[in-house]
Amino acid sequence: MGSARTWSRDLPPEQREALALAASLTDELAGADALLFAVPLYNWGVSQHFKTWADLVVTDPRMSPKAVPVTEGKPAVLVTVRGGGYGPGTPREGWDHATAWMRRILADVWRLDLRVVETELTLADTNPEMAQLKELAMKLRADAEDAARSCGQALAGVRP
Repeated sequence: MGSARTWSRDLPPEQREALALAASLTDELAGADALLFAVPLYNWGVSQHFKTWADLVVTDPRMSPKAVPVTEGKPAVLVTVRGGGYGPGTPREGWDHATAWMRRILADVWRLDLRVVETELTLADTNPEMAQLKELAMKLRADAEDAARSCGQALAGVRP
């Protein structure tokens, strides 16, 4: 990162602070034995909080698409939940614009050894229009909890 520090001296203080924050966040990723991301679907897209964080991290030269990222091969789990139904055959099939993007960043750009746990219909208990889906929602939740438990056990076995 020496070359980045050289040119960054010419940047305004705000940009130098942003680069320092990106480096600090990347240091956290580099220092972790395993990573867990819990990100809901918001209005068919990526949570602004997660997107902003990822956009900042990718500015660190160690995480850019042209670098071998410091996260390469690190075990990670992405847990994502959706209030409605977006799976094959549902009226909103294909409306989840977040999960594929997160997979692309985490697995392909940052090269994490990624497992994904997903569930949907999480609003069935609170949305009267989804009342007929409560039983299916309970099954999907139980399946996701089993998958999350399995991922957690696998991560717990990771040694530094």
